[in-house]
Formats: sequence, C-alpha cells, structure tokens
Amino acid sequence: MNHENVRSAVSGYAMVLVSFVLAVAAVTLWIRAGNPPSVAMVLTGLVLAGAAVFIAVGLFIVNPNDARVLVLFGSYQGTVKANGFFWANPFLVKRRITLRARNLNGEKLKVNDKGGNPIQIAAVVVWQVEDTFRASFDVDDYDHYVVVQSEAAVRHLAGRYPYDTFEDGAEETMTLRGGTDHVNGVLEKELSERFARAGIKVVEARISHLAYAPEIAEAMLRRQQATAVVAARFQIVEGAVSMVELALQKLSEKQVVTLDEDRKAAMVSNLLVVLCSESSASPVINAGTLYH
Repeated sequence: MNHENVRSAVSGYAMVLVSFVLAVAAVTLWIRAGNPPSVAMVLTGLVLAGAAVFIAVGLFIVNPNDARVLVLFGSYQGTVKANGFFWANPFLVKRRITLRARNLNGEKLKVNDKGGNPIQIAAVVVWQVEDTFRASFDVDDYDHYVVVQSEAAVRHLAGRYPYDTFEDGAEETMTLRGGTDHVNGVLEKELSERFARAGIKVVEARISHLAYAPEIAEAMLRRQQATAVVAARFQIVEGAVSMVELALQKLSEKQVVTLDEDRKAAMVSNLLVVLCSESSASPVINAGTLYH
C-alpha cells in the first residue's frame, strides 16, 4: 500500500462502558473470593481487570482538523480523520498529524538573480498535509522537508528572472520586482510539484521580501535614479519639440509674423530653453533686432 487509506474506528464511549463493566466484574469476584480466597476467582478477576486495562489503552481522541495514522508492527493500517472519541487495537501506534493550514515564514536568502546581481529574497508559504501516508512514510520529517524544499524553490526562482531591468523594453521583460503576480504563480506551482512527494498541498505562496544585497544597494539606487532622470528628460524634450512645432505652425497659419530661417532658429532655441529649463526663465527685453 502506497497511498492513504481513510478508515473508521470503533466508538470510544461503547468501549469505555465495556471496560467499566469488566473492571466492576473483577472487583466483585475479588470481594466474593472468600477467606481464604479462591484461587480460581482471583485469577479470573485478574484476567477481567487486565482486559479492562487493555481496552482502556486503545482509547484515543481525534480533534478537529487532526488525523491519526495507525501502524501495527510496522504495517500501515489506515488513517482516522473523523473527529471524536474512538477505540482501536491497543497494539496500534496512533501517530497524530495535524491537517491545519500552517505558515512558513522563510528566512532572507542571499542569492544571485538572472543577471548575476546579489539580491535578498524571502517567501511566505501556506501549506497543509493532504496525504497522511506520504507525509508519514515517504519523507523522513515532513516539517523539515517543507523548509528545505521551500528554500530550494526560492533560490531556483531567483535565478530565473532579473531583479529589474533598465532597458527600453522593460515592460516586456519579466522581472522579480515588476512581475509580482506571475512570479508568485511560478513559485506556487514549483512548490506544489516539490511538496507532492510528501503529500503536502500548497495553499498560497508569496514573495515577502525582495531587495538588492547591501553591498550593491546604493549603486543600484543611483542607477535607478539616473534612469528615471533620463526618462523624464526624454519626455520633456519630446513635449517641448511638439510645442515648438505647434507654435511655428500656428504663427504661419494665422500670418502673425513672417519668419525667415534665422529667426525660426532663434525662436526655436529660445522656446526650447524656456520649456526644457529646470528653473523659471527670466525675460529679457531686446531693444534691437536679430541682425543689429
């Protein structure tokens, strides 16, 4: 048998009653054994008392979202998942396994992303036991198995994507920082595949911490700032050129003024200075002309 076998168990309340009856019968026999006591009655009482104790040892409780894995002399006999008070063969080892959802708050790992940049990454995994047979017998310690495999999955995930990209096609490149939902989905899928061997289901998996390693964090921040400045300047220049083009077109259409090529060049230069400057422009009154 290499899979979970959910089974039922005898009601514990009925077996408590049987054990109580046997105990009472044993005490009654000892009382009636006489003086000197009858050896047969004493021995019978001992057998009944032993049977009462034997039955009592087999009693166990299954709490909500718990299970008991039953093993008899190294042979798997099944799993009791129903909640309540039960009795089973006292020789059975009744191992408790919780079926509750559990959190794993992973440690911060220092790894290299796809571009070779050292980063810090951590994940939070919500998991629960789904197959008690696999969790009990296919791995040595399923708690430790979850921790180790989660760390391995996070390391593998970090190496598949760059932390961020500074290229023009940044929106088309999947990154750890930009593609949060996609990356979380990939992590959850990989963890499900790794945990299947231990009979564990992944409820949810999310990246909880993501940052550059301290030794390059400052340099990367400056790089991001420089990229942002260049992008902003590009937008400003592009907008300024459009505004200058529109101004010249309107002046020409309405015949406000006739400009030769030199005057157009001067006007374009002045408008670009005003529109692209970081500080407010100071007007200067020109009493002469462009040529004098």
